[in-house]
Amino acid sequence: MSRVIANKSVAAVGLGCMGMSEFYGDRNDTESLKTLHAALEMGYNHFDTADMYGQGHNEELVGQFVKDLGAKRDDVVIASKFGIRRDPNDKYNLIIDNSRDYVRAACEASLKRLNVEAIDIYYMHRRNPDTPIEEPMEALAELVKEGKIKAIGLSEVSVETLKRAQKVHHVEALQSEYSLWSRDIEQNILPACKELGTNFVAYSPLGRGFLTGGITQADIQKADVSKDFRAKLPRFQDENIEKNLELVAKVQEISKGLNCTPAQLALAWLLEQYDNLHVIPGTKRVKYLADNFGALNVDLTPDIVMNLSGIFASENIHGARYPQAILDGTNL
Repeated sequence: MSRVIANKSVAAVGLGCMGMSEFYGDRNDTESLKTLHAALEMGYNHFDTADMYGQGHNEELVGQFVKDLGAKRDDVVIASKFGIRRDPNDKYNLIIDNSRDYVRAACEASLKRLNVEAIDIYYMHRRNPDTPIEEPMEALAELVKEGKIKAIGLSEVSVETLKRAQKVHHVEALQSEYSLWSRDIEQNILPACKELGTNFVAYSPLGRGFLTGGITQADIQKADVSKDFRAKLPRFQDENIEKNLELVAKVQEISKGLNCTPAQLALAWLLEQYDNLHVIPGTKRVKYLADNFGALNVDLTPDIVMNLSGIFASENIHGARYPQAILDGTNL
């Protein structure tokens, strides 16, 4: 199953690289580079990073991978993002900068770290509502003309912002969280993408690993909050995770009947939602690559798709996807 994005044909399942640098335990660059190369050999050709992941470390890691690619560089999509400055005293405090000058400065820095002449998709990571969307879009459009980026993306924005941005320059992709248990975008965002011919890229399509069935309540309870972001999220808290695990048990049951894994089932369900939808599950370990990529071979009947949609209806999900302070910075 392939899709076209930034004028390149790519597999519908790509690789999110964030966890290779932070948020999900310790980093191991040797293992991560091994994973990136194994992904390429397996058929992955859409790699997603951002300047704020590891405060530049993740782009540098992907940049080493790009350097190793040689002529194969033209066969893959390298996507990155700008717009979030990190508070040196609190890594979870996000400072949003969409100013024209910052767009250009951030892009130049990312180009160097990534070892590329042009970034295939360059996303505005978050929106600062005090900056008119036209300002960063005009700056991005200039970067397209200069050949420094090939396509423009937005992340976690509202329909109004997407449509205003589209008037300045075509928005190639909109990236937001989307999975069986994070479906806020279905009401307005996904229809708008279909209307405008914008690709949708789903991050955290496995619910930060939760939908695989491999995370227990005990795992979260003993997690170091400074290293594992999930320990801060409402859906993983004691009062919510136990009830949410009941939903995961149903995914496990259905997947057994289909002779696939829970991860493959969850990803296959997403890919049924929109012809131009891409999923970028993240992993830093080779052993999970084949599992995720195998979702491309899972065929779901309309009845199974509908059944899963019903199981994961919004009223059945316990806890918000982010703490309120972070939610306040989404869908703007």
